[in-house]
Amino acid sequence: MNLERELIKRSNGTCELCGTTENLKQFDVLPTRKGNLDESIYACATCIDQMENPDKMDANHWRVLNDSMWSEHIPVQVVSWRMLNRLKNHELVEQMYLDEDTLEWAKATGEADDDENKLVHRDSNGVILNTGDSVVLIKDLKVKGSSMVAKQGTAVRNIRLDHENETYIEGKVDGQQIVIITAYVKKL
Repeated sequence: MNLERELIKRSNGTCELCGTTENLKQFDVLPTRKGNLDESIYACATCIDQMENPDKMDANHWRVLNDSMWSEHIPVQVVSWRMLNRLKNHELVEQMYLDEDTLEWAKATGEADDDENKLVHRDSNGVILNTGDSVVLIKDLKVKGSSMVAKQGTAVRNIRLDHENETYIEGKVDGQQIVIITAYVKKL
């Protein structure tokens, strides 16, 4: 049995997001790994067009998400979560429960990221740093307010990010908590 026939059977011939019965086709929920039923939905042309082109979003069309977000099918849940985030409907997003793997898949396209307010911390090579990462110093650093010099090659484990400045991280060097400029570190 081909995938589209399985989707038609699963959806009863309706869009799994808005419920319409016209202009339906298979939509693969990115990123896909296997390209099977567990990674696809059956959706109408209007839903697909708005998913692929955020500038064409019509919030009224997506009022149906408060129903489709409760679907038993994981790809429908993922798309619902993404569209609710795109619409900034945090109230409904908070009501959803997605297991860890499903939530990671839903976040893979960056729909939940608020680009305006999000600070991105990058090491000297441009690699994104996250809280809990380990870094190594790429040059000797004199620590202000003390006689300590943090030596090149020193590993700093379990770093914390400064939430106000993307060029600062915090970590312990020789038992002392210090602020380090991200241009002087490399992620391990």
